[in-house]
Amino acid sequence: MYRPETALSHKIQVPAFPEFSRFMLEHRKFIRSHAFEFNPMSCEYNFANLFVWQNACRLSWTVYQDRILIYDGLENRAFMPLGPEISPEGLAELSRDMKKSGLSGNFCLAPREYIEKFPEIEKYYRIAEEPDHAEYIYETEKLVVLSGVKLHKKRNLISQFRHLWPDFKICMLDENYFEKSLDLCTRMMNRHKPVLPTLVQEFCAMEKAFENFDELELEGLVLLADNRIAAFCVFSLSGPMVYDIQFEKSDPDFKGAAQVINQETARYLQRRCRFLNREQDLGIKGLRQAKMSYEPLKLITPYSLVFIC
Repeated sequence: MYRPETALSHKIQVPAFPEFSRFMLEHRKFIRSHAFEFNPMSCEYNFANLFVWQNACRLSWTVYQDRILIYDGLENRAFMPLGPEISPEGLAELSRDMKKSGLSGNFCLAPREYIEKFPEIEKYYRIAEEPDHAEYIYETEKLVVLSGVKLHKKRNLISQFRHLWPDFKICMLDENYFEKSLDLCTRMMNRHKPVLPTLVQEFCAMEKAFENFDELELEGLVLLADNRIAAFCVFSLSGPMVYDIQFEKSDPDFKGAAQVINQETARYLQRRCRFLNREQDLGIKGLRQAKMSYEPLKLITPYSLVFIC
């Protein structure tokens, strides 16, 4: 069951509940328009992320009562609907409809503000905070300036890099650097024995991103030193005044490269956005320490909702 999309001037076909669809490139403007209108801070609603991760996470989507409903088949739960705010009673009715279709009635990505606004949600769902899925939000300008005692080490590492490789270059990431960027990722993966499945999934997502780079409106920067890629970064506009950092890799052979690509990305974007979403740490201790060391403005911690009636 499909219905013609009417919110935009171009005509596409969008799925209507209970039918679900894969994410196709022609769906980008429709989904993105909802993301910009209703402005969820979470990077999970970024179309590029949905598109490149859909195989690994078994993602699909549909439209339910003028709201976009995204289903995670791997975790067997839906994202909070993207659209006009839905009451707890309406959400519970959606859960019942999902269960009738053979899906779980559970949700993820419920924001704290929703839980606090509707305490009666506990009549329908068991609520749990998900700190491993918290997203790190930074002020773009602060990542450029790196002022303060706590960021002194970052400035030192950048200075060391500039001293060791004074002829380094920052270039736009394009098809000329896709293969070499993937080579860097392969070398990074092979440092782990055995190779972690999550890294393989990320590599596949990155390949898909490069294959559809322009269509997904992705952008990126490459840090070149000694005629090699020392680091690269992929990002895209995620919402009003927010860019999402989708992929960022650095070669550990180039000390300070990670700090340089971080700062240069912020410098490149500082006139275009106020905030950077550097996504989650997924409970990985080293990644959490690295993200916290940059003093995020805030962490957006989502909640899961397990349907109980």
